[in-house]
Amino acid sequence: MAFLPPEGELTIGFAHPAYQLGDEFATRGRPARSFEVRSLDELRERAPEADVLVVSGLWRNDLLPHLPKLRFIQSISAGTDQFDKAAIGAAGIRLASAQGGNMRAVAEHAMSLILSLTRQIHFARDNQAKPYWRPMIGDRARREDELGGKTLVIVGLGQIGLRLARLASAFDMRVIGVRRSAEPQPHVEAVVHPDKLAEAVAGADFVALTCPLTPETEGLIDARILSAMKPTAFLINVARGRVVDEAALIEALGKGTIAGAGLDCVHEEPLPAASPLWRLPQVIVTPHSAGETRAYEGNVIDIFLDNLDRLARGETVLRNQIV
Repeated sequence: MAFLPPEGELTIGFAHPAYQLGDEFATRGRPARSFEVRSLDELRERAPEADVLVVSGLWRNDLLPHLPKLRFIQSISAGTDQFDKAAIGAAGIRLASAQGGNMRAVAEHAMSLILSLTRQIHFARDNQAKPYWRPMIGDRARREDELGGKTLVIVGLGQIGLRLARLASAFDMRVIGVRRSAEPQPHVEAVVHPDKLAEAVAGADFVALTCPLTPETEGLIDARILSAMKPTAFLINVARGRVVDEAALIEALGKGTIAGAGLDCVHEEPLPAASPLWRLPQVIVTPHSAGETRAYEGNVIDIFLDNLDRLARGETVLRNQIV
């Protein structure tokens, strides 16, 4: 028995509040029926029709008992921590991520945060709003800086981490990677085990998080790791908010334990108005937009169609397979 109905009999649901995935799918000339929803309420109403769902942030695990036809979920994002993988597997549903779909965008966003903090672009933007023409700075420790010769520690050497390493090397930075396997990697001077994270960050000018959220990485950047960093060092997070102990980070920033942070993700999103992170001048907050790119819909649909074709051929291994 085929895992999926013939594509001409297939119903695919696209669910995202902003991305135009249905429109992109329509340009590919495939015979499957499809619908597109923009809210959780709409998803709850239409999802029972679907053999396949292309979804990430709108997904809720309590949908599962109400989806009798569902056979395959293509996550729109690289992260899949929102999915109950055991329950999805027990229901006989396959799950794959969109890992790599925004690899360039996320790495470039991380690099832009590094550059912005180094060149103090955030302070210039604040002064522009006042308006205030800042005079030249006599205190060398307070001036803008250069990246050449600085050390970047990248936690997580997947596609995003390796792309960031390549970009950093173009700025003559020294790159140290943190991952469980110690195989040499291009543009990375050394690879250290996560057990040695405290020693690695002690020499870093920047610590960039590009790792997935797992039980091992949740709270990885805690008070102990932050206290091991230099007071002139910056934390860059384009991974997931819960990789960082947020209370410990706020305390470290307030005390000057580290120099600042570039945060694309936080514990609670949207970031509550009461959060001190909004008001810390040495912090740049972006709204989990690192993965945003005009190419994203096309990249995700490419991955999705590859997996759809694999399932149609009876293959058991998916691209970016999770379940």
